[in-house]
Amino acid sequence: MNPRKILVTAALPYANGDIHLGHMLEAVQTDIWVRLQRMRGNDCVFVCADDAHGTAIMLSAESRGITPEQLIDEVNAAHQRDFAGFNISFDHFHSTHSPENQAFSESIYTALEANGHIEKRSIKQLFDPEKQLFLADRYIKGVCPKCKAPDQYGDNCESCGSTYSPSELIDPRSTISGAVPVERESEHFFFDLPQFRDMLRAWTRSGALQDAVANKLAEWLDDELQQWDISRDAPYFGFEIPGAPGKFFYVWLDAPIGYMASFKHLCDNSDYDFDTYWKADSDTELYHFIGKDIVNFHTLFWPAMLTSAGYRLPTAVFVHGFLTVDGTKMSKSRGTFINASTYLEYLNPEYLRYYLAAKLSSGVDDLDLNFEDFVARVNSDLVGKVVNIASRCAGFINKGFDGMLADQLNDEALIASMQAASEEIAEHFENRDYSKAIRLIMALADNANQYINDQQPWVVAKAEPGSEKLQQICSTGLNAFRLLICYLKPVIPVMAEKAERFLSIPALTWQDSQTTLLNHKIAAFEPLLTRVEADNITAMVESTRAAYAETATVSEAVAPTLSGEVDSPFEPEIQFDDFAKIDLRIALIADAEHVEGADKLLQLTLDLGLDASGQPIRRNVFSGIKSAYSPEQLRGMLTVMVANLAPRKMKFGMSEGMVLAAGPGKDELWLLEPHAGAQPGMRVT
Repeated sequence: MNPRKILVTAALPYANGDIHLGHMLEAVQTDIWVRLQRMRGNDCVFVCADDAHGTAIMLSAESRGITPEQLIDEVNAAHQRDFAGFNISFDHFHSTHSPENQAFSESIYTALEANGHIEKRSIKQLFDPEKQLFLADRYIKGVCPKCKAPDQYGDNCESCGSTYSPSELIDPRSTISGAVPVERESEHFFFDLPQFRDMLRAWTRSGALQDAVANKLAEWLDDELQQWDISRDAPYFGFEIPGAPGKFFYVWLDAPIGYMASFKHLCDNSDYDFDTYWKADSDTELYHFIGKDIVNFHTLFWPAMLTSAGYRLPTAVFVHGFLTVDGTKMSKSRGTFINASTYLEYLNPEYLRYYLAAKLSSGVDDLDLNFEDFVARVNSDLVGKVVNIASRCAGFINKGFDGMLADQLNDEALIASMQAASEEIAEHFENRDYSKAIRLIMALADNANQYINDQQPWVVAKAEPGSEKLQQICSTGLNAFRLLICYLKPVIPVMAEKAERFLSIPALTWQDSQTTLLNHKIAAFEPLLTRVEADNITAMVESTRAAYAETATVSEAVAPTLSGEVDSPFEPEIQFDDFAKIDLRIALIADAEHVEGADKLLQLTLDLGLDASGQPIRRNVFSGIKSAYSPEQLRGMLTVMVANLAPRKMKFGMSEGMVLAAGPGKDELWLLEPHAGAQPGMRVT
């Protein structure tokens, strides 16, 4: 059977923020699948890129006093470093702000226009009168015109999934300045998506999508398919539309084209041929791994564009759910919105790769990272079951037999039963039912450990040191270990490499599961993986929470993302009883000082009046307001603080409360001040 030729992509992370564990869910899921294909002898190429265009990039660069190009280059380097830290095996990681992507975007647009699939018309567009710019979709919020859900973005509703024009929002507002947008007329370019309704109905039911995804798309195809606005007005960071000065491609037009651009860059620097993979009649395979929040872009707009431009359609689009932590949405304030780089400071990436694999299915349900279960599962499975087999057998082989395995097994049936599971395990991985594969592998590990418990090589070593029986028992155990490592290699590649060095064997392929290792000299055993320490998880969460607290304000500016989860600027709803627990008090800033070694913190001494015995009530608070205030400005000022917030130990000392501030952040930040006449200690009601 000839090897399959496969091109795989993961969704493009937005170049305006760090890689977090939500991104890693998809990256790990995709990487495991890619590594399986390569182990099975298939030619599997894996590409990705940063999504580097849009208003968010422009505004972020502006706020930092650098160019958008400098910003995206800086972020691209950080993203590649984080992905490499988790052993994500990209063949190439590119950027949508590239010559290849500009060329493809322009040529595809030209084809759409030539084929009669572009319409131009003037629309009334929302404009921010304070920032003097037209508002991109994600910088407008209001009430969904379809389901009337409040606080929805300008391009699609997260409540009902509808897509619409931002001008259709009810009661819109600018999320940049807070100003009420005004309408201004502007010519926009539209992709005539409804012309592709029949094609999309057929393709979405062709087996290219999970049933749940196809069913959701059927609702849109029946009721809500509209022309798609693909242009934005200057100022905008992106590619200018050919022949239309001041008009730019909407970021979501050139983002999926970035898959093609990244692969083209790889082709230009390797032996791969672009047309072989992208021509309309290609017999290669193309798979996109994406999150459920960007389904409409990848399964409606993208295949329609490809069809019009004469390219092939994806073989399949694999959709996954979001990552939650301890049962709730990832949260910066709770310390569970964890960046990949922060995780790597405290924990081995193989822990997370294994845990995600143990819980991932082929469905679109959210996956919960429960830290207690995380510790238990990794320690029990990888350390207690898999590594334990090698550590129990290797010492006897190294010490008593000069590292030489026996020329036959003590229990051929055990090894044969493990080998027989190879195809079923591979099928589970192929179908992205990783949790089923892991359960089967761990069942085999249980059988191998039971075999060792039954044979008791430590007893045999005392009674018959240097015996053939002892050598065969331990050789059987190490062959079982080799098979487990072979099956787990797509999930834990670094541990697999260490095991290969210990066993003194070439890199394992899937076919190697059908052979045995006999009359072979192994190396000395070294620890392959240490146990997860709960203290490291606690430290990681506290580090994340402290980093957030250092920069947090009551109203935090949150940049939009085009793939993966969005950390909402509002916390989940609370009840009145929850709010009533908060004790807000007037406080006098008796003193303020710089904090040595802190870029953003000031140390405040707050006076809350006198207690019942007449003694002054003082609180020490660290606050991330250094960019907006000097200590001299603060001394003697009245403000509002949360007086009953539990003290938290920070790097620089104990913080005993929180002062309240508002603003978009950075230099635009204001402490809340009471009216004249307020006194320290008064309760705010």
